[in-house]
Amino acid sequence: MHSPLLSILIPAKDEAGNLATLLDEIAAALTSIEYEIIVVDDASTDDTWRLLAQRAATDDRIRPLRHAKSAGQSTSVWQAAWAARGIWLGTLDGDGQNDPADLPSMFERAQLEGVTLVAGHRTNRRDDWIKRLSSRIANKVRSAMLNDSTPDTGCGLKVIRRDAFLSLPYFNHMHRFLPALILAQGGTCISLPVNHRQRGTGKSHYGLNNRLWVGLVDMIGVMWLCRRSRLPIASADSHLAANIATQKPEKTPAEPNR
Repeated sequence: MHSPLLSILIPAKDEAGNLATLLDEIAAALTSIEYEIIVVDDASTDDTWRLLAQRAATDDRIRPLRHAKSAGQSTSVWQAAWAARGIWLGTLDGDGQNDPADLPSMFERAQLEGVTLVAGHRTNRRDDWIKRLSSRIANKVRSAMLNDSTPDTGCGLKVIRRDAFLSLPYFNHMHRFLPALILAQGGTCISLPVNHRQRGTGKSHYGLNNRLWVGLVDMIGVMWLCRRSRLPIASADSHLAANIATQKPEKTPAEPNR
């Protein structure tokens, strides 16, 4: 299989009940785009790996990876990005709450406008009150402290250039701060409204403690990273510099005698 244009990255932990439908929805949404799907099974204890192995056996666009020990969402996405072959990355959660039907429009905007990152904005959340509350507080605090101009960094639905993603500093929970990190590297970001759905089966792995309070601690580190970041600066190629150094300067015509 030659390199696709878009690599879809899905972190999944105990999502056997949601992945089959999600994979079918991705195939239906991306009929006009060459793509691959890399699903990272983050040490699931259910039938997630068996389902992925069966789907991969009949569809070479599906490339499953597996963690023997749970490493978390950021590590799963980061490892999938390094394994990806596409120029662009599309990320979405494995619980089925992100709608793959939003991917084509996000991908089109990323290409037409030449932006580094298109982030989804869940304008109509389908979560319980504790998740909505913690997310609302975290987003307001983060926006005020990081000035990333992104209303919903917690949305798993994003489209980002692979080379830009791989240039970012890696740390746990980095997926929550992608807009700020991209902006610090001189990239550009926009947000688009996206559909949000109720979880199909299973339960969320996030709550108040590991969503809000941990996020506040991480935010201090991200502020430091952004302040210490240095934007890329154009530099001359070494061979070009050598050629310039060995060139003889042109003689300036002598002024006529007056």
